[in-house]
Amino acid sequence: MSRLEDELRIAFGEKLSMNRHLAEFTSIRIGGPADMTLVVDSEDELAAAMRAARRENVAVFCLGAGTNLIVSDRGIRGLVIRLGDGFAKFEIVGTRVSAGASVDFGELVEAVVDRGLEGLEFGEGIPGSVGGALVMNAGAFGGEIAPVVAAVHGVAAEGDKRALAPSEIGFAYRRTNLPHGFAITQVEFQLRHGDRDRLRERMFDVRAKRAARQPQGFPNAGSIFKNPPGKFAGRLLESVGLKGHRIGDAAFSDHHANFIVNLGAARADDVHALMELARERVRAQTGVILEPEVRLAGEW
Repeated sequence: MSRLEDELRIAFGEKLSMNRHLAEFTSIRIGGPADMTLVVDSEDELAAAMRAARRENVAVFCLGAGTNLIVSDRGIRGLVIRLGDGFAKFEIVGTRVSAGASVDFGELVEAVVDRGLEGLEFGEGIPGSVGGALVMNAGAFGGEIAPVVAAVHGVAAEGDKRALAPSEIGFAYRRTNLPHGFAITQVEFQLRHGDRDRLRERMFDVRAKRAARQPQGFPNAGSIFKNPPGKFAGRLLESVGLKGHRIGDAAFSDHHANFIVNLGAARADDVHALMELARERVRAQTGVILEPEVRLAGEW
């Protein structure tokens, strides 16, 4: 590890941090320290860092906007890479949109709707980055990202730059099956022309529905569990008495049971304990096995 630290320090200087707590980079404000945290601003920098880590047999974890993510209290071993401002730009040419992985997904949605482009308006209010939205195959209110993705650019675990076609991404409900270790740098979307006023109305409608249904005022990681086929996870959790249930400073929201909120000093272990309690109680009382939508990262 020290050899990698030395190499990265020479190449990146103050962009490299040691033992930095990741809570500041997650939407739920939870997460222990990473051995090393590195900010990169180009594909070349990302590829160089990944090649260096591979030579030293050090694990790499790419951290986006930190939504839909619970990082262990014990943190993440190895190298955590964060994409910097160099990946926070997008370009719209006709109906084709190219967006860096760090672009705020909600900002992109507003921009394309303002251009009268259809295909992403469902994403109004979905937190996180474009890269995170791709990884989770983000969706809401009957729409999802998969149908409008034209290509995904990134860096493979070996440090090679690659472009993936939709058929290589492996879209599924609220997840993708990207090659192991693949780090997304840019997503290309193929949208279609639509009526701007109608799209804006749809976007505002989605915004209102989201505001009415989702908790406000406390950090959270988005939906905790995927909706089982034909059912809603929130209703299942409420039916077994878990709405508002609390362990430590983590609680199922009393506004929407499929959100766990940080009431102030919640720990990842508190969140994990709530998730395990929920899965067991829902399985025992309804026979349904809930599948997490959030990702658990680090040492558990």
